[in-house]
Amino acid sequence: MTPPHADLLLRRLLLKLPLLAALPALAHGPEFDPVVRGAPLMLPRDHGSHPRHRIEWWYITGWLERDGAAPVGFQLTFFRVRQPAHDASTSRFAPGQILFAHAAVSDAARGRLLHAQKIARAGFGLAEASVSDLDVFIDDWSLRREPAPERLMARITAPDFGYALDFTPTQPVLWQGDAGFSQKAADPAHASHYLSWPQLAVSGTLGIGQRRQRVRGRAWLDHEWSSALMPDGATGWDWLGLNLDDGGALMVFRMRDGEGRAMWAAATLRAASGERQFAPSDIEFTVQRTWLSPRTGGRYPVALTIRVGDRRFALQPLMDDQELDSRASSGAIYWEGAVSASEAGRPVGRGYLELTGYAGALRL
Repeated sequence: MTPPHADLLLRRLLLKLPLLAALPALAHGPEFDPVVRGAPLMLPRDHGSHPRHRIEWWYITGWLERDGAAPVGFQLTFFRVRQPAHDASTSRFAPGQILFAHAAVSDAARGRLLHAQKIARAGFGLAEASVSDLDVFIDDWSLRREPAPERLMARITAPDFGYALDFTPTQPVLWQGDAGFSQKAADPAHASHYLSWPQLAVSGTLGIGQRRQRVRGRAWLDHEWSSALMPDGATGWDWLGLNLDDGGALMVFRMRDGEGRAMWAAATLRAASGERQFAPSDIEFTVQRTWLSPRTGGRYPVALTIRVGDRRFALQPLMDDQELDSRASSGAIYWEGAVSASEAGRPVGRGYLELTGYAGALRL
């Protein structure tokens, strides 16, 4: 069921945010729970929804291999947004919690991004986000965790694509920042609770057009929740989640100002020797090549070199055109797509890159 004023709602919200730093400049009051450093985080409870926080998302991305065909990238995001103006209402129709979702497939053979979206108010058994574990759905779109044996399941049916994918963990959850407290600016008020689940083994089926195939691959899950604000002067961000071929994992992001300079950056690297957090001074993004969108005029740095400590990762896109234009709904234009990584010319991993603020500063 589509909520009242859905179009207006979407115009006020970004459809896809891998970083909480992109929230609008609205002060959080008692109607929203704050993010607190040192707050106890526990699983499986914190796989589930946190309805007292303003915004939350579950974001899963990965590469899929197909027999006799080139690999493809995929992503699925579910959002939950709290609407405290409806707290006093006793009507079941009051949209106190809004859920919306976005799914996409990057198919280089077609040279374009396939994508679809859904939105609904929570309730009536049509759209829900469980508070006890990962179980979020809108109609026939769903992302769930089963405990025994542990696995995640994603089910999507869209007009020109669909997938039924199962994800088996191969390593523990990776808590970002300070035990899950992830700053997005020098001021710790700009923060989220943030966990990642890298190196998920994928199996299932993928349908594009009339063709359905068995697939396998690797995926990455992000889950964030907060009531934070967008840092003053921030116009966009770059974010990378990378599954390394040696079993490691890298998350890195930077917030940019209007001149393209990094206002803040952070990274987490999981390696055989353990996990390491990196400060802004340890991180550097260098543009190697840009792509100009013929539709929006956005110029995106689709090929990058990212330095994290003493390591340098060179990124190349699966295809250049992985731009998502949501001006008809959320108003956001951004690039989000599958990338491969190399070090010193040697392939070392695959992941997903998101680039925002390149087709104009983000405005809600």
